[in-house]
Amino acid sequence: MVRAGRAYAVHSSRYSPVGRFPGKLVLFPSFRPCLCTLFHEKKNAYYTSLEMSLFVLITLVVVSIFFSAFFSGMEIAFVSANKLRIEIDRKRKKIFAPVVSFFNRHPSKYIATLLVGNNIALVIYALALAMLLEEPIRNMPGGDSDATVLLLQILVSTLVILLTGEFLPKILFRLNPNNLLRLLSIPILLFYIILYPVTLLTIGISNFTMRYLLRVPPEKSSAEPVFSKVDLNQFLTDIRPEQKSGAAETGDLKIFRNALVFSGLKVRDCMIPRTDVIALDIDTSMEELTQRFIETGLSRILIYDSTIDNVVGYVNSKDLHRKPPRIKAQLNPIHIVPETLPVNRLLTRFIKEGKGIAVVVDEFGGTSGVITTEDIIEEIFGEIEDEHDTSDLVEKQLDDSTWLFSGRHEIETLNEKYGLNIPESEDYDTLAGYIINHYDSIPEENTTVVIDSFLIRIAKTSSNRIEQVELKLMQA
Repeated sequence: MVRAGRAYAVHSSRYSPVGRFPGKLVLFPSFRPCLCTLFHEKKNAYYTSLEMSLFVLITLVVVSIFFSAFFSGMEIAFVSANKLRIEIDRKRKKIFAPVVSFFNRHPSKYIATLLVGNNIALVIYALALAMLLEEPIRNMPGGDSDATVLLLQILVSTLVILLTGEFLPKILFRLNPNNLLRLLSIPILLFYIILYPVTLLTIGISNFTMRYLLRVPPEKSSAEPVFSKVDLNQFLTDIRPEQKSGAAETGDLKIFRNALVFSGLKVRDCMIPRTDVIALDIDTSMEELTQRFIETGLSRILIYDSTIDNVVGYVNSKDLHRKPPRIKAQLNPIHIVPETLPVNRLLTRFIKEGKGIAVVVDEFGGTSGVITTEDIIEEIFGEIEDEHDTSDLVEKQLDDSTWLFSGRHEIETLNEKYGLNIPESEDYDTLAGYIINHYDSIPEENTTVVIDSFLIRIAKTSSNRIEQVELKLMQA
């Protein structure tokens, strides 16, 4: 049927603006432009939507990785930071230091905020990356299997997050943790405020689990932080590079460091050795005792019965004005302590009982030496001149690499003063002990030995000790 220049095909008793021809259905010219335009618009809309989806997924992956790296880095920065320096920065009123100090006093709130934020970031990252990878994986040969898709998604996402969200940030944030904590404390504070309800719930569940299931009382927040020896020692280590290269520690720093190790010292570490102890037999006459006080300049002299391994007390020089007929009349009792007794406990006993001297014995009951209050105090404040100190210790530099020392010089002192790096050990404390420990006996005078990187000549000996040593540092 033809009407007004238009062709109609009769189909199912209805007219349709198409013509049926053998083998194909042809659109007539008047409808073709309209339908083609509609088809291209839908196609462009599909690709635009696809591009938008890809952009959103990629953005979600990148942003979630960034936040995961941020939370992981701030966690390791908090763990690695020196807690003492945090409080010092707060006292100095450095920027943002009060915020860091707040989290330092409430570590559970800080850690909970980081964990919640990091887990949210990881969930978003996993979902977005899985959707992003699914289509490319399915287009790969053998990618039709759901198991293959899942396995590759897990492998790729794990490798990416371990590298960018764990390893790299934790390495970078450990380089300067205290400064990074201060600079990035405001973002953490914002996350703490935003995530506070979830954080509070997390802390509550954690405390409930610890208290009622694990039977462990949760830690209580303290208004004032408590610093451990590790924090204090780390603080000293951190400020050491700030001093001039090669410069010795200042007096305050040295006292601070000595105080840290004080509680770990034993009596044997600071006693006067047996060979340097001046003692007299209980049957010695008062004239000889008086003469010995004059010769030595000591204020106290030990008294023994028959042998020095049986010390029975001591005599104080100020008691001689009473003119006692014999030593036993002015004998003062003396503490006997083991070598392994901690020094801080002995000092407490001295202060409590008003005593200042004790005899040190070894595990067999033999006298190892004597220790006084001055010897203990010296371990913190350095050398204090007292009656037991000798001023005749030789300490002379012969040339750039050679020194003449008394054998009684402590190795720790020589290393600190001259930077000799003589190996230290629990088996010896003095230079003479270092030589005997390697030589297994007392070398004869003028004997030359090589120990480690030192050429050592025994300059002077007595019957049972090394008096003077010429030490030369050999070039490597």
